[in-house]
Amino acid sequence: MIKVYSWNVNGIRALVKKGALDQFIDAEKPDILCLQEIKAKEAQFKIDLTGYEQFYYPADKPGYSGVAILTRIKPLEVRRGLPETIVDKYHVRGDIYGDPNLEGRIMAAEFDQFWLVTVYTPNAKDDLSRLTLRHNNWDPAVLDYCKLLQKDKPVVLCGDLNVAHTELDLANPKPNEGKKGFTKEERAGFQAFIDDGFLDTFRLFKKGNGHYTWWSHFAGSRERNIGWRIDYFLVSKELKQNIVTAGIHPNYLGSDHCPTSVILDT
Repeated sequence: MIKVYSWNVNGIRALVKKGALDQFIDAEKPDILCLQEIKAKEAQFKIDLTGYEQFYYPADKPGYSGVAILTRIKPLEVRRGLPETIVDKYHVRGDIYGDPNLEGRIMAAEFDQFWLVTVYTPNAKDDLSRLTLRHNNWDPAVLDYCKLLQKDKPVVLCGDLNVAHTELDLANPKPNEGKKGFTKEERAGFQAFIDDGFLDTFRLFKKGNGHYTWWSHFAGSRERNIGWRIDYFLVSKELKQNIVTAGIHPNYLGSDHCPTSVILDT
């Protein structure tokens, strides 16, 4: 069994300082833990984890974005960023906010049985000013990258995809329709993975609404469970028979997101 977890920590330094990351790892004992939005470079914090190798891909911009992989299973290879061929093919270049290729948004690690990809998808912004980059460039580029890796071995994709796929994935779908995280373009970008055969692992086990991974700080949203499911584990269909379970873990605090997980029998 391999236990893979993912967590948008919304700032790793605060999580480490509070002891929340150690508490989580002690309790869940992940074999592999993917982090998003670490908002720091390696020199700015220290995590003492016996038995884990640590791989980081921070943003160039201080205190912004960034992803990491902490793993007890030694990877065969680790790749940071999208390949230049994919960047060129989909014109994944800078916009008014900067270059997404310098924002520490995607990292892949190869293991014996699969490729693991962790991603922090660009936010479309309140005024949807980054929706074009996301819809026309980023989302199709990430899908193509996963398909490229999939030619070698099955893919496990996890992270903060910054979209609620269906109306079941957010507490208030009607008033949020067309707003960031729930536009038809963002949902189509997610659907493209499903159409290509990737499986939303959580939905293999849980149907209906009320299952969320992110909550606003406004008006006690988390306490009232007025949230969004925007953090996912998607896997190649070839791994379907290997999925033991998939989960969401809202009891872990320290971030406005909670961890998600998948357990694979490999």
